[in-house]
Amino acid sequence: MFRSLKLQLMISGVACLALLLLAVWLITRHYLYTAIAVLVIVCMYIILVILWFWRYVSDPLIRLTRFANHIAQGSYGSQIEVGGDDEIGRLADQINEMSEKVAQADKARTDFISQVSHELRTPLTAITGWAETIAYDEAVQGDSLRGINIISREAERLTGMVKELLEFTRIQDGRFNLRIELIDIAAELEDALFTYGELMRQAGIEVNYTEPPTEIPLIPGDSERLKQVFLNLLDNAMTHGGEGKKIDVTLAADPEGVHITVRDYGHGIPEAELPHVKEKFYKGSSKNRGTGIGLAVCDEIVTRHGGKLDIANAPEKGCMVTVTLPYGSP
Repeated sequence: MFRSLKLQLMISGVACLALLLLAVWLITRHYLYTAIAVLVIVCMYIILVILWFWRYVSDPLIRLTRFANHIAQGSYGSQIEVGGDDEIGRLADQINEMSEKVAQADKARTDFISQVSHELRTPLTAITGWAETIAYDEAVQGDSLRGINIISREAERLTGMVKELLEFTRIQDGRFNLRIELIDIAAELEDALFTYGELMRQAGIEVNYTEPPTEIPLIPGDSERLKQVFLNLLDNAMTHGGEGKKIDVTLAADPEGVHITVRDYGHGIPEAELPHVKEKFYKGSSKNRGTGIGLAVCDEIVTRHGGKLDIANAPEKGCMVTVTLPYGSP
């Protein structure tokens, strides 16, 4: 075999053309049977070229396309074996090299985030503690007290971001585990609403909770992780859809599983951004501060429970997030 697909196809084309010209020449000389035999050979040759093209060009390209999509979905460092020393073989080598370099860059980023997050935890804890201590001092009044409260709130916000970043590094490193047990999903959701409800009411946001019409059976899950998902969804609804001053939370069940829906009445999400909102570090056109990995972590938690996290714009306005969890084991 030649080392160049281009050369192989060129030679095949020239050979096919030569045989066709030979058949035409034979017909002009009235060698009909010989011409027919040559045309049969041409047809067989074309079929063999098509089969060769399928085996050595089309099939490897399909494999490379699937492999590239596999890498694009986050499987960095994966390798593919494609035999041959032609253009496709060299393309496979370049893709393998790219995959390895992307994996190295991703690991460096994850290690950096992990180290920075760990380094930030101690000073943030100290800042929060001292801010709370100073706030209780009766001598601190007026603008000074307001300033201390701002420091405390910002430190808490940064602490939340650090926790999200650490969760992200655990997912990337494969240290993200679930403690599965039978849980009362209605109780977990109501607990999250109680935890976050007062904060939303202080922000002037009306929270409407629709309970399931019938009792929902216990389902397998990690109560702490699922509560983390509920709190994150409520926080997103308040942060990005709070201008609607209303949030609806619904819990329902059907034969497919349990469905938790959180809907806000804000501006919604631009259609072009919807397919990307669950990607790591994606923030789109949002002006709100954050890491951009909260939904990615939520999606990972729900997926590991064997469920789905769907995000869409509501029929009239606002955003609607639906978490579906199965009755069986994840």
